[in-house]
Amino acid sequence: MYMIYWTTTAPDARRHHAQEFTGDDLRAALQFMESLRSRQRAGEAPGFITMCAENPNAVGPAGAADPHADYQWKKRRR
Repeated sequence: MYMIYWTTTAPDARRHHAQEFTGDDLRAALQFMESLRSRQRAGEAPGFITMCAENPNAVGPAGAADPHADYQWKKRRR
């Protein structure tokens, strides 16, 4: 799954937006981001345009953490 996030700035406040795309629709997500960036280059309000991806088929939890207690990694060369 892909999420596109962007912010628009109005005279009174900033507004945060998001658009979701399915995991097999990367092309549409990138085209949408490019349309936002084109608007930004033309002087319109979109800013802070970014994309996040989350893999629902990942083999472990996201992020960094200490290894499990049974993990026994050893360097081969000394």
